[in-house]
Amino acid sequence: QVQLVESGGGLVQAGGSLRLSCAFSGRTFSRYAMAWFRQFPGKERDFVAGISWIGGSTYYADSVKGRFTISRDDAKNTVYLQMNSLKGEDTAVYYCAARLFGNSWPANAGSWGQGTQVTVSS
Repeated sequence: QVQLVESGGGLVQAGGSLRLSCAFSGRTFSRYAMAWFRQFPGKERDFVAGISWIGGSTYYADSVKGRFTISRDDAKNTVYLQMNSLKGEDTAVYYCAARLFGNSWPANAGSWGQGTQVTVSS
């Protein structure tokens, strides 16, 4: 069974940076596509960024393009989200997700982390 544990959230001033990490365990990490989502209070989770299981293709929500970067280290079983030029509207709980089958997020996400809070003060 896949387990995902996020870390790296916290409080940061607008314009600052944070790097989130998601540690993967329980299965072969390199076979999984990974993604980050975020959830605002009272809203559903929104896709932020994704990375493929092979080749490292990446894709982003328009709202974070040019500011956020997703990456993975298969040797460390970890996916990262580097967040730069943070804005108040980036304040949310951030979740990582793993997908083994299918091509759709979040429909085909098989596992989720517990989330980490990111708060950007303006």
